[in-house]
Amino acid sequence: MDLSFCTPKICWWRVLFLLSIFQDYLSSMLDCPPTCSCSPTEIYCNKSDNGKFFPLLALQDTGTNGNNSNNIQDLFKNITSIHIENWTGLQTLKDVDMELYTGLQRLTIMNSNLRVIQARAFSQNPHLRYINLSKNPLTMLSWQLFQNLQLSELRLDDVVFECGCDVRWIQLWQQRRVAGLHRQQLYCHSGTSRIPLRSMNISLCDLPRIGVTHRNVTVVEGANVTVACNGSGAPLPEVDWTVGGLHSINTHQSNVDWPSVHSINLTLVNISREDNGFVLTCIAENVVGMSNASIHLTVQFPPTIVKLEEPERRHDTCIEFAVWGYPVPALRWVHRGKELPQGEFVRAEADVYRDLVEGCLTFSNPTHHNNGNYTLVASNSLGTATRTVYGHFLHAPFDDEESPTPPLSGTHQSDEDTFGVSIAVGLAGFACVLLLVLFVLINKYGRRSKFGMKGPVAVISGEEDSASPLHHVNHGIISPCTLDAGPDAVVIGMTRIPVVENPQYFRHGHNCNKPTTYVQHVKRRDIVLKRELGEGAFGKVFLAECYNLSPTKDKMLVVVKTLKDPTLAARKDFQREAELLTNLQHEHIVRFHGVCVDGDPLIMVFEYMKHGDLNKFLRAHGPDAMILVDGQPLQSNGELGLSQMLHIATQIASGMVYLATQHFVHRDLATRNCLVGNGLLVKIGDFGMSRDIYSTDYYRVGGQTMLPIRWMAPESIMYRKFSTESDVWSFGVILWEIFTYGKQPWFQLANNEVIECIMQGRVLERPRICPKEVYDIMLGCWQREPQQRLNIKDVQKILYAMGKATPVYLDILG
Repeated sequence: MDLSFCTPKICWWRVLFLLSIFQDYLSSMLDCPPTCSCSPTEIYCNKSDNGKFFPLLALQDTGTNGNNSNNIQDLFKNITSIHIENWTGLQTLKDVDMELYTGLQRLTIMNSNLRVIQARAFSQNPHLRYINLSKNPLTMLSWQLFQNLQLSELRLDDVVFECGCDVRWIQLWQQRRVAGLHRQQLYCHSGTSRIPLRSMNISLCDLPRIGVTHRNVTVVEGANVTVACNGSGAPLPEVDWTVGGLHSINTHQSNVDWPSVHSINLTLVNISREDNGFVLTCIAENVVGMSNASIHLTVQFPPTIVKLEEPERRHDTCIEFAVWGYPVPALRWVHRGKELPQGEFVRAEADVYRDLVEGCLTFSNPTHHNNGNYTLVASNSLGTATRTVYGHFLHAPFDDEESPTPPLSGTHQSDEDTFGVSIAVGLAGFACVLLLVLFVLINKYGRRSKFGMKGPVAVISGEEDSASPLHHVNHGIISPCTLDAGPDAVVIGMTRIPVVENPQYFRHGHNCNKPTTYVQHVKRRDIVLKRELGEGAFGKVFLAECYNLSPTKDKMLVVVKTLKDPTLAARKDFQREAELLTNLQHEHIVRFHGVCVDGDPLIMVFEYMKHGDLNKFLRAHGPDAMILVDGQPLQSNGELGLSQMLHIATQIASGMVYLATQHFVHRDLATRNCLVGNGLLVKIGDFGMSRDIYSTDYYRVGGQTMLPIRWMAPESIMYRKFSTESDVWSFGVILWEIFTYGKQPWFQLANNEVIECIMQGRVLERPRICPKEVYDIMLGCWQREPQQRLNIKDVQKILYAMGKATPVYLDILG
């Protein structure tokens, strides 16, 4: 079944077609049919009408003659609810009736004369959640009408069907408690009697059974393979393979073994390496429903070196490479005819993405001795690939040879030269001693202790714990276009760090004409620890005082995050995060002050948010709030109301809009990763220690990988695909957290059960205090198809408008 949306051009053509057919009818309408009342979002028709046409809005004067297609599309798209009652002439619901109402969420056609609904009637209405067809003379209804909708309720009260296989699916949905059908008393005619649908007993009528010959298929590139799928049951199902997106040539051969088995063979010819990891899905359908089974395709192929770049200066110097092959190839590096030894100063760092190996041959402070050809050798069981790149790091200090020429034999330095050298050496030694004495005196009698020397001091009275904010979740490789760092550049090791405006664009080049900005450097002596707040992926997180950070304040509270593992890879991640955070400047993104790199540990400095993370704040201001202070229970000073919740949500949405404009994907949006300050100010961050404090919110996948699956979109769980749309899904979960005062999503389920629910299309239930309009936003964020989810800009506008209706009282913070 083709479920693609119509393009604006096609929709406009269809509107003209409708207008030409119903010209006389439309000419008699003003804004909506005579027996209806209309608003910008609703058509309500509850008066008797014997007209045969589905309600169609008239063209309105928009100030531009009302004739352009955009005005017409917006007119229909904004309709979210249609209610029709007592229309005795409306007997058939067609796809052409519904296709213009692409934003429709609620449809009621009741107590009319509706008898037939065409098979594709709802194909252009992906947002439909509520359908009421009560009190109509429908005798049969197909499940395929609703297969691509996420219905919360389907009302069929007082609809009496013909008992038979065609309505068996309704009986099954009742048993499974789907779409609220289990709460309805439905009936069907059996001869002259009327019996409850739950009691209907139909033989040879059930869901199809399906089986495939393999669960996993492993083949070599260029080979052929045939897999079979058997669908059985009564009625005999239609069976087929879905191969959309498959690169390999494929043919289908159908075999029917009456009366109960339908088989179909899928033959893949000259299998392409592009299909490695592809999931072949077989679907069996009959009037009762659909079943499916899948085969995972693994394609083995020899390695290909798809990228080998010349050395590039970053935090360290990198020869970037990418190798494509499966099984994952082993890599070797050859330099000057020998295998390159790896160690502290030269090492290969790589990440594996199924069949692609990407990484860097990393050099720490290379010299002219490292110049030369570097050959990458990639090999697996199917072959070997080699590729060479010339690495030039520094010019030799002398033109003719790599070391200074020794003095000519028989020459002698004069006495005057010897005396001058002695004087120079003496002065240099005196200067060194003087500097050492000054350093000791400053360290001993300076006004502030050096970072980390004396440990945390007394806790500041009344301060709340905060947390470390945003870290770099984009693991793309950064390559600044210029290394001519100015006097304000930060030095890490021997490398200066220039920062450009948008690191996300580095893979595709960068406009080097733009002015370069740099990471701010905070002196270590200006940082004084107060207390430890936690420990995260990088290292420990402290509350601290920082001097000379603000021109208007002598000192200010900050949060510092330390780098506990000073490896080259960790330093590179540290640099990437610092470069990114410097350029993320927004009122609802946690502010990054700079770095301290003069010695170990490396430090990042962030603004301090008094009330800590949003999840803790929500729980502290909910109906069950009870905070323990020194072992004594202390009741929270008030619950959050609707206005405060909308204010919080609007601020987070505003920050997300900014991240989207910067082409930044967060990957871990949740209330635990937002901070709360004075005046109910909320900002987005990414706590370095959140995976420690909120360990139950993460699902450990093989080793060290921790995934926040309760906040993740289906495509992120299945394929590790993250996008602005997957962040929108997470925002829907944030809304649910806000309106449940910080409850954990799916708290009643284990992690594997949560994954199963999400992949089955189930969504979180509406919180008790959540308005319907807000829950509609959540449902719009939880569309299974990413392109069908609400745009974060639209979400922010809706929340802002709702918030303006009720003033925000900020006395909740005392």
